Amino acid sequence: MVKLRMRRTGCTNHATYRIVAADARSPRDGKFLEILGWYDTQMKDANFKLDLPRVDYWLSQGAKPSTTVASLIRRAKNPDLKPHHARKAQAKKEA
Repeated sequence: MVKLRMRRTGCTNHATYRIVAADARSPRDGKFLEILGWYDTQMKDANFKLDLPRVDYWLSQGAKPSTTVASLIRRAKNPDLKPHHARKAQAKKEA
């Protein structure tokens, strides 16, 4: 079974991630099939990039995305959608 998940890169206290298609049995930072994009937790606005045609290909082949990768895919397909924590802060501000 193939999973779309994040692979940790970067240095201590500055984690960056590569979004990869990997066999579910391989370890988090182990062997992978293809790099599909990246995600940087410390950048503010454009903090990730995905190759959507390849993501769609893997999803059509039955790959299951992790929770975080599924969230990033939704945000990539709908750029107006804000991350969960930004939506919570906006709702708090309006209340």
